[in-house]
Amino acid sequence: MGLFDKLVGWLGLKKEVNVLCLGLDNSGKTTIINKLKPSNAQVQDIVPTIGFSIEKFKTSSLSFTVFDMSGQGRYRNLWEHYYKEGQAIIFVIDSADKLRMVVAKEELDTLLNHPDIKHRRIPILFFANKMDVRDALSSVKVSQLLCLENIKDKPWHICATDAIKGEGLQEGVDWLQGMSLNVHK
Repeated sequence: MGLFDKLVGWLGLKKEVNVLCLGLDNSGKTTIINKLKPSNAQVQDIVPTIGFSIEKFKTSSLSFTVFDMSGQGRYRNLWEHYYKEGQAIIFVIDSADKLRMVVAKEELDTLLNHPDIKHRRIPILFFANKMDVRDALSSVKVSQLLCLENIKDKPWHICATDAIKGEGLQEGVDWLQGMSLNVHK
């Protein structure tokens, strides 16, 4: 049973949920999506996403569509074409890539200020990924560098993760489940 199975009750009566998975290239988005899928749908070899990929899979009562958006600079402008359809955002940060933390913050700010996102209480789950890498920044430090405390109009949560081992992903899924009580009334 995959972690997305835990989200079955997340949207109440809805049969489908659209989740945008965003973040810079090489942050671990595809690996995280793979770990969230039911175990029989997981793949062994992960390759970088070019452009974007759409992963669809079903749990017992929901169909998930996860938009795995490439984080390469030339593809980031594609993200905005999917904002209207998103019901939740997973934003993945490479906690070991200190040099590009500023770029991640710029992309996050662009996302938060986009007209299709700005006035919606869309939940944003941050995965501070690659905690297994030596000298990776803590989730608290990542939160500070991204100025997450300034996000006042959207529910958000940050989890320290190691996507390869699947560590920390459950906490995020549990948080998303809890959001259904507040966001989808």
